[in-house]
Amino acid sequence: MLKGRLVYLREYRKSDIALAHKYINDYEVRRMLVPGIPFPLRLEEEEKWYDSQSAFKDTYNFAISKIEDDEYIGGCGINEVDWKNRVATVGIFLGRQFWNEGFGTDAMKTLLKFIFDQMNMNKAKLNVYSFNKRAIKSYSKCGFQIEGTLRQEIFRDGAFHEEIIMGILKTELQRDD
Repeated sequence: MLKGRLVYLREYRKSDIALAHKYINDYEVRRMLVPGIPFPLRLEEEEKWYDSQSAFKDTYNFAISKIEDDEYIGGCGINEVDWKNRVATVGIFLGRQFWNEGFGTDAMKTLLKFIFDQMNMNKAKLNVYSFNKRAIKSYSKCGFQIEGTLRQEIFRDGAFHEEIIMGILKTELQRDD
């Protein structure tokens, strides 16, 4: 278990599947995450993803739970690891009812400490859509900087939008503890 100020990161449990499915199929959540058409996932697909999780792959997924009441609120993880260059690609999602309360920022800071202190990575990076202003603000609070922009990379809601690449180096991580 990795503990932040508001949340802790833990293993996924079978009991999380139904809520994860509900959160990820919320249209507002889904449109912020997937580059393709934000079509709903079937419950069987969520179960298959859960069954595919293994500690023996270079992806590390954590459930996010609130410290105050142990409620499952979303997930975050390392989607790709470049061991040679010590770069980890990360991602995060929260159920919409938990947005704007600091949970995502705290979860990402906690994940970054794990990446830099336990995996010995030098850099963490992510991609975010330009219309996801809330996420960009949260990532900036964690210390991520904009490294590049892919112009008109995604078509959403009748218009083309940019995909922003953000990164943070180990030396840039602000420690709260």
